[in-house]
Amino acid sequence: MDREPEQLKFMGVFAIYKESYKITVSWRKIFTQITLSLILPLSILYLSQIQISDLIYDKINHNKDTLYETQRGTPLYNRIQDRISTQRTTHWIISAIYAVFLLLFSLLSTSAVVYAIASIYSSKEATFKKVISVVPKVWKRLMVTFLWFIFVVIIYTGLAFALVFLIFTAVIGDGESQRRATVFFVLSGIVGLFYLIGLVYICVVWNLASVISVLEKIYGFKAMKKSRNLIKGKKWVASAIFVKLQICFAGLLLAFTALVVHGNSIGIVGKVFLGIFCYLLLTILIHFTLVTQTIIYFVCKSNHNENIDRPGLAEHLEASYVRLNGDKDVQLEQVSV
Repeated sequence: MDREPEQLKFMGVFAIYKESYKITVSWRKIFTQITLSLILPLSILYLSQIQISDLIYDKINHNKDTLYETQRGTPLYNRIQDRISTQRTTHWIISAIYAVFLLLFSLLSTSAVVYAIASIYSSKEATFKKVISVVPKVWKRLMVTFLWFIFVVIIYTGLAFALVFLIFTAVIGDGESQRRATVFFVLSGIVGLFYLIGLVYICVVWNLASVISVLEKIYGFKAMKKSRNLIKGKKWVASAIFVKLQICFAGLLLAFTALVVHGNSIGIVGKVFLGIFCYLLLTILIHFTLVTQTIIYFVCKSNHNENIDRPGLAEHLEASYVRLNGDKDVQLEQVSV
């Protein structure tokens, strides 16, 4: 990262994209190692689960159709019911295992990329061995921050549903008419729109809080609170980047599902090559997302006139590398310019 700290505050969406690309290309060796060891397995897990779930559901639906045509109470009917129950249990077990490994690789990938970029920014030697040795020491902080994020989303979603229920009770009441139904759907749509806007904001705050959890001593609720304050002034830039990357992510998943999982017109060979392309593209997208959210952290720090002390950052990173627990971490110095 060749920009001075005071220059970072002027970076917009495209400047952050450009900086993310430049830092990836300049340090391609270490990022390639991180990508192949952590991010590629994460991409394989994510897309493979879609394929596996589809295969299991196809078998369940086929057995349901057979069950519908089978006479109740017969041994064949009972066997099919048992088969469906076993397949559903198998799907839940696979989904649970998948969720655990997905979360694990996600936290490890975030820790590795954030630490690597911070090392590069502080002009400290960034080696794959050092990054991997630090990752197990910071991913627990990321886990606590993630759990707080889930808690906030649950509370926020619950309040949104409660508001929709109150609107339903007030508008529909004991009687139902076309006019009342229209008013209810319009008001519910407005609530849904504001819910999505708020959800994007919460996700952006969480992304920045994840970086804070790696680079500073605080984590969990305190990291979320600091992230909310830090993002002021760059809220729209960070939100625009998040939304654009999520649209790319959703488009990639839809393409994989439509063309690879359900696509039959391109043949098996075509599906294999397209599937490999989707795996690689998702890997690049995840890496780019992690890099940009780390760059946003430094941009937000600069925007609040917080002097990013490179020697202090280097000392903090070295402390994370040398110590596991106990000693007081060195935080990024906060000084008004």
